[in-house]
Amino acid sequence: MILRDSLGRYGATLGVGAGGLFAWWRESLAAWLPARWRVLFGLVRDRLLLSVDGDALQLRLARGGDIVDLGRIPAGDALDLADDPLDTLLGPNIVDLPRWLLLPAASGLRRRMLLPSAAAERLRDVIGFEIERQTPFAAGDVVFDAQILERRADGQLDVELVAVPKAGFEAALAQLRTLAGTLAGVDVADGSGATVGVNLLPPERRYRTLDPWRTWNWALAAVALLALAIGLWQILDNRRSAAQRFEQEVAGRSDQARRVAVQRQQLVDAVQGAAFLDRARRGRPTMVELMDELSRRLPDNTYLEKLAVEDDRLLLIGLSGEASSLPARLEGSPLWRSPALTGALQPDPRTRRDRFTLTAELAITGAAGKEAARGARPR
Repeated sequence: MILRDSLGRYGATLGVGAGGLFAWWRESLAAWLPARWRVLFGLVRDRLLLSVDGDALQLRLARGGDIVDLGRIPAGDALDLADDPLDTLLGPNIVDLPRWLLLPAASGLRRRMLLPSAAAERLRDVIGFEIERQTPFAAGDVVFDAQILERRADGQLDVELVAVPKAGFEAALAQLRTLAGTLAGVDVADGSGATVGVNLLPPERRYRTLDPWRTWNWALAAVALLALAIGLWQILDNRRSAAQRFEQEVAGRSDQARRVAVQRQQLVDAVQGAAFLDRARRGRPTMVELMDELSRRLPDNTYLEKLAVEDDRLLLIGLSGEASSLPARLEGSPLWRSPALTGALQPDPRTRRDRFTLTAELAITGAAGKEAARGARPR
């Protein structure tokens, strides 16, 4: 849309529309190519020129700026055939070219005039109002056309008007009989062996040659679009498949990563627990040390039925003749602290001693002691 608007504004500056600007651009680029290349690529508009010369029909080929005589055929009964008489006379490369009637130079009136550049968009309509002023004929009595000869620097157009009386125009068409319905246009000779370059035939009476390759071109275009759609769909499908494979791979890697993370955490927990237990064992007194300390502090009339260490607590159960004094005897040991009797003393009549239960807190040293004091436990 932006490009079209820009071209339209540029064309308005030059006095032409966007379509005319593209045509001018194409013709300018084609002018750089050799003549054979222009013919090969279809950039040259070939025309078959028909002109009535007495009792014969003169055939000419207009190719680019050159006009080549092809021959003459009689203009009598040969032109009254129901079928096209040129089909059997011309080769396949020429018979399908657009056919133009070429009128003599004296059959038309040519006038040059200046018009504003804005008239380029509707040149034929503007010229229609100039017929009666530029020619001695009424607008309804002539067939006319105009062409732009030059776009002047002052913004005006140098235009040439070509008008042919309608009576002579119709008489010239009547001479062609059946060929008149196959004409794509009517031009006028300029007197120097070339053509003026206008088309006097009304648009509704022009014969439009159908391109024999048009159906094939549409079919090939449809096949190309279908192939393009299939290709784009295949690319999209490949991308979706690749995305699904990547998603599955990511999901597998995520599960693996989670399992590794769990195993790593378990390993960390095990290492930390082992380290804690190792520190706890290093900070606690051994059982041998406890038994040695107890054997030195307990009186001889005391013996133990149970000696146990539960976490950081020492448990003693036994019989003693001096059970009430045991906490005092055990006080002050570096291996434990706060010894105390739990529960009441129970006399044993058989041994004449008192049954006691005594507990004490183990003295834990180092880092293990600090953690125990904070109430820490392994994870």
